[in-house]
Amino acid sequence: MEEAAPVSASEGTFCLQQMTLTECSEDDYQYEEVPADDEFSLQEGDEDLTKALQTMEEQAIDAQILAQRPGQIMKHPLSDIPEAVDDFLCNFLVRMGMNRTLDCFQTEWYEMMQRGMLEHKDIGFVPDAYTCNQHLERENKCLQKELENYQLVASKAKEALLKMQRERDFHRMHHKRVVQEKNRLINDIKRLKTHYASYEPMLRQMNEKYETLLRQKMLTSLERDRAIGQVTGLQATLQSLEPGSNINISTSRVGNRCEREDGLEGPTQRGLREAKELNASSGTNLQNPDKDPGRPMGKRYPKDSEFPEDIQVNPYLARAKECVRPLKSGMYRLSNTLKVHDLAVSCLALHPRKDIVVTGSDDRLWKMWAFPNGNIIMKGEGHTDWLSGCCFHPSGTKLVTSSGDTTLRIWDFSKGGCILTFEGHSYAAWDCSWHTCGDFVASASMDKTSKVWDLNSERCRYTLRGHKDSVNSIEFLPFSNIILTSSADKTLSLWDARTGLCAQTFCGHLHSCNHATFNMKVRHVVACGLEC
Repeated sequence: MEEAAPVSASEGTFCLQQMTLTECSEDDYQYEEVPADDEFSLQEGDEDLTKALQTMEEQAIDAQILAQRPGQIMKHPLSDIPEAVDDFLCNFLVRMGMNRTLDCFQTEWYEMMQRGMLEHKDIGFVPDAYTCNQHLERENKCLQKELENYQLVASKAKEALLKMQRERDFHRMHHKRVVQEKNRLINDIKRLKTHYASYEPMLRQMNEKYETLLRQKMLTSLERDRAIGQVTGLQATLQSLEPGSNINISTSRVGNRCEREDGLEGPTQRGLREAKELNASSGTNLQNPDKDPGRPMGKRYPKDSEFPEDIQVNPYLARAKECVRPLKSGMYRLSNTLKVHDLAVSCLALHPRKDIVVTGSDDRLWKMWAFPNGNIIMKGEGHTDWLSGCCFHPSGTKLVTSSGDTTLRIWDFSKGGCILTFEGHSYAAWDCSWHTCGDFVASASMDKTSKVWDLNSERCRYTLRGHKDSVNSIEFLPFSNIILTSSADKTLSLWDARTGLCAQTFCGHLHSCNHATFNMKVRHVVACGLEC
């Protein structure tokens, strides 16, 4: 190489020494040839490579484990060096925040060390017992914190477990109820199929009778038309045989009414004439007996009650206008809580004149009690299943109840018991309502129908059919013959109790309608359903 010139820097002068580098020739180096058949060397190299890869994988796994559990890394340090007495005391005072005591200690300690007043054992290392005690104390505090956290988590888990158990019991009970209803529906379907099969021979026989009567009617009509044609021909012949009379043949068609002589009528015409004479002598009209003024208008059921006129005025409407001002939200408060039943309360009704309440429950009882003290006045038992509805008589002397045993019962307070039981629904009766006149009761049932019952004749006057699912509530319009029903088919319906026909149907709910009622002015209808 060429000689390097001296270089000067800003901090000082540096010089480079002259060195000579010799170029080594590659031709002088002797290479050793590795034989291609040396399998042992290749296998040994492969084993080394495999071991290296395994070692790297193990180290990576150990690093992951240590990263996941940073608090469980080696509890004891690699080099356990005891702590000196002065360091131990200084650290203790610093940790406790005793700075003035620390200054006094350091001054006095180092003065005594300089004077030689301290022995070697006094300035030595702190025994391991103190260090271990401190370490155990820290671990104890950490374990206490973990214990508190675990207790909190355990309490939350216990609450969640209890909640899940309650939900499990509720769903299990609901499942059992659904299974029972399903089995009951299956049995009812089987019973209805059997009942329908028993009616098939009768229907077939009635169909045959109907066809036979229809054929007889057609033959009778043909005989009548033939007889009328013969009578018309004979009349024309007689008129033509009379001396001095003009030939006048009747142009009336076969089957129309015509004048007949007594001697020319057949058996059918004779029977009709005798029936007309009999009806004329008895004063009745055969074509429209209901409109005949001479016929006595007797009822099929003489004890049936008459529906009142539908133009009555609600006498409580004027009084209701005085109570339209609602109280403020802060003025409402809970006055009393009463436990009058052993099971769930499913319905209640207020007495129209007194401070009395009647409640029905799943324990198959209804109880009458006075509020606000809650003294029991009367109770009634007789239903064989849960009560679903109750309603006072307008006079307050009677009570009607509906139940899951498909019946309605009328209770008289003066007699202290049930005086009448209505049976007719095939499934549970959900609700009941009393007419303002007090002679009629309406009921709603799970069998998709509603019924109007007459208390005087003790029978069902009308069955309201039209809903496609369970009828959940029913109510009479005050001082009117209109009935409002709500159903699980998402509709409301207005019915005329005098005819049993549906006057109007309201749609709009997306789910089952549970209840519906009128306002006092009877201008609006309010309904509630299963919508959230």
